[in-house]
Amino acid sequence: MFLDGLDELDQKIIQLLIKNARMSYSDIGQQIGISRVAVKMRVQALEQKGIIEEYTTIINPQKISGAISCYFEIETKPETLMEAAAILRRNDTVTQIYRVTGKSRLHVHAVAASNEEMEALIHSTIDRLPGVLECSTNVILSRIKDIKGLRL
Repeated sequence: MFLDGLDELDQKIIQLLIKNARMSYSDIGQQIGISRVAVKMRVQALEQKGIIEEYTTIINPQKISGAISCYFEIETKPETLMEAAAILRRNDTVTQIYRVTGKSRLHVHAVAASNEEMEALIHSTIDRLPGVLECSTNVILSRIKDIKGLRL
């Protein structure tokens, strides 16, 4: 299991926070049988170790009128891969960048407020990336399954 390196209480805390990151220390403590203060200390230790990176609100762009979400599979020359990734990293429309194996070396996700904004990203940024050999674009029509973070 992914959490094998943690003791049983830390595993239970993480499992509860994955289900509801807004759960109070008191509620967590009641469910696992320790005090609110002990929960707080454990959560802070998990944060300091980098095991818990952040708490966030996830917005579904498909529920916002006009928003468009795309994945790009970008193949670059090996020597320009990191330069292309750096350019993409600076663009606010780009939400995720992964270096992957296979023919496509970069897997990029972008969310734009409109078709026009997505077209501007493609024309002004993606089409101008250095060393691009091939790029394919996939528009996301609907979300069927989307697991955030660690699956337990």
